[in-house]
Amino acid sequence: MKRRTFFIGGGALIAAGAGAMLLRPAEEGAMHSDYFKNLAGALGRAGLNRPTLVIDRQRFVANIAAIRQSVDKAGLPLRVVAKSLPSPKLLDAVLAGMGSDRLMVFSAEMLLQLLPARPQANYLMGKPLPASEYARVIDTAGGDAVGNVQWLIDTPLRLSEYVAVAKARGVPLNASLEIDVGLHRGGFADPGELAAAVKSAIAANAKISGLMGYDPHVPKMPSPDKAYAATQDAYKNAIGILKAANLDISAMTLNGAGSPTFRRHCKGTVANEVSVGSAFVKPGDFDYEDLADLAPSAFIATPVLKASGDQQLPGLEPLSSALHWWDHNTERGFYIHGGHWLAKPASPEGLQYSKLFGRSSNQELLTGSRKIDLKPGDIIFLRPDQSEALFLQFGDIAVFDGGEIAESWPTLPVSA
Repeated sequence: MKRRTFFIGGGALIAAGAGAMLLRPAEEGAMHSDYFKNLAGALGRAGLNRPTLVIDRQRFVANIAAIRQSVDKAGLPLRVVAKSLPSPKLLDAVLAGMGSDRLMVFSAEMLLQLLPARPQANYLMGKPLPASEYARVIDTAGGDAVGNVQWLIDTPLRLSEYVAVAKARGVPLNASLEIDVGLHRGGFADPGELAAAVKSAIAANAKISGLMGYDPHVPKMPSPDKAYAATQDAYKNAIGILKAANLDISAMTLNGAGSPTFRRHCKGTVANEVSVGSAFVKPGDFDYEDLADLAPSAFIATPVLKASGDQQLPGLEPLSSALHWWDHNTERGFYIHGGHWLAKPASPEGLQYSKLFGRSSNQELLTGSRKIDLKPGDIIFLRPDQSEALFLQFGDIAVFDGGEIAESWPTLPVSA
């Protein structure tokens, strides 16, 4: 081999090796902060050494106050999204804190649970249900009980089906028309089709109670400002169609926003109310710049069942040391009580799901470096990605008041 070739080849190997080392995962890990130490101690004193959903009441109340400040300044009423806060006391706290009686509900089952508890509330369905579910609510709760419910209608066919159900039962239909403002998840997108639906509703003596346009795609777009402007234009056009039909817009519900976008609406909107749910507890999927002042207030707490100082690979034990050398964050293994939740490890810092073992709902494996020293019985915290259905997986919610677990809040019965 020529000397020049040798040096060039050797240099390439060194460069390749250096490049590989740059890809090597950095060693991470730390034990609980004082906040999570205090929370773990409170759970232990309360005897909650099992998978538990925890609400930090102080953070939760602060979030309510911050959100109310925004909507009050904008003069926008707020509609509370029930599916994101599926606990009567959670809903009570938010409705009282916001001074609102408006609820958005997404299933017939949850509506049937809420109607007896809050018969005077103003309800808007957040998704169009099959007409058979509309009929089931009327048949179960009674025609008078659903007088304050606005039913979401997204197609001419669904409108005709709902009209038939309402006529068969002799009840008025309050129809809120879902419009597509850019999310493209359904709803009226074509102006002509919307105008025809308005005409059909009027001919059938159905009351058009308003519009609903959902825009959570906006902050994920390359130009959020441009995307928001487009949603507003689409909403304005829909309002224009209602006005052209000589309908009284001032008496209607013009619903818009969601947790990711309600603060954009607070700066200017054609809607006359906004909907918010998840932002009150701020799960991980809601780490948006517009919500930076809100604090995560919901965590999953679960105990370590088994701890390994040298986590071995099943069937590949001789390769375990090489893996640990390459990624120090795989050295220790912690099997937790339960798992496979829509959540990410939050504390101790540096924990990660095992990419080799995969997910488990029984004894999920989290791995970490030797900077994390946990033993069986110690608590691991995860931050939910969402609230919604996840909040219904743990039974009663433990309420942390900054020092102790002060209360236990039941959740609503499980429903999809």
